[in-house]
Amino acid sequence: MSIWRWADLIEPVPVEARITLGEGDTPLMRSRRIGPAAGLKNLFFKLETGNATGSYKDRFAFAGISHMVAKGKRKCIATSSGNTGAALAAYCAAAGIECRIAIVEGAPLGKLTQMMAYGAKIARIKNFGTDATTTTNVLEKLQRLGQRPDSALQVSAFVYSSTGMSGVQTMAFELAEQSPEGIDHVFCPAGGGGLCVAMARGFGQMVEKGKLENLPAVECVQPEGNNTISGPLRDGAKRAQPVACTTQVSGLQVASVVDGHLAVAECRATGGTGHLVTDQFVWDVQKRLAREEGIFSEPAGSVALAGALKAAENGEIDKDAKIVCIVSGSGFKDSAAIDRINSDVNCPTVDISAIDEW
Repeated sequence: MSIWRWADLIEPVPVEARITLGEGDTPLMRSRRIGPAAGLKNLFFKLETGNATGSYKDRFAFAGISHMVAKGKRKCIATSSGNTGAALAAYCAAAGIECRIAIVEGAPLGKLTQMMAYGAKIARIKNFGTDATTTTNVLEKLQRLGQRPDSALQVSAFVYSSTGMSGVQTMAFELAEQSPEGIDHVFCPAGGGGLCVAMARGFGQMVEKGKLENLPAVECVQPEGNNTISGPLRDGAKRAQPVACTTQVSGLQVASVVDGHLAVAECRATGGTGHLVTDQFVWDVQKRLAREEGIFSEPAGSVALAGALKAAENGEIDKDAKIVCIVSGSGFKDSAAIDRINSDVNCPTVDISAIDEW
């Protein structure tokens, strides 16, 4: 199986320009413990941790970099809070393209080392990702650099890189394929909002083609400290809002609107709404995913489940509904978060006789 089987449903790429690292076709797993404990009979996880670089951003990179190959572009100008940069760096390496990435200030070291391992040139920008004005200025400067004849800008957002984001829609195609009986709710983590938009549009394509009978409600989940989309969506507003970002959940620190306006409109059209969760609840859910489900997720990959559990507790979703939570990235991405999980355990050096008590 290849993700390019969806080639006719994304932005066209000539066969000879198509790059792949085996991304896509990730598992859809039923919750064994967390769902039943919350009274959710049909809770599932879409494990995007199985992609080549450990996150769903590979779906963006395979399409975006393939378009660069098709157009003869030799320099990728990008921005990232972590996972996008790792994905672009890997696919640029495969395509022989130079990759330069402006990094948000709070990105975890594990994600930066992954980018550098693939050969990307990176720079961490002060206040980028936490201050809306700085974030907007960085993006404007990168846009100018990306307009050079040999270059292309790759930002995982529809407002900047719609060709790459069309690749993210393949996640919705796979879910339709994996759940022909239908899905009621899909909970997505959101920073800039592009994933929510891609899921809504991808499901719309599946309904048009008769692959799904009804649109799943696309639910947007954000940390309270980055309430650009979820609050406005929930409150009935038509547009997203810039904020002073305070969340410590790496990957979702996007203070400016980016795809927020689109996400408000697209999620609402599916019947979805916004959900806000605390950082502490995200840490707790991340730990539960590891210890109760065997799923090794980074904090951002736990946000969707945090939103679903909060919605269930508040009686906002039917306990019999089929619910999918996107687990967007691997725990290997954020070592500090894993240290937090393991703060209650250690690995002592003991005499061999000690294991007799096991």
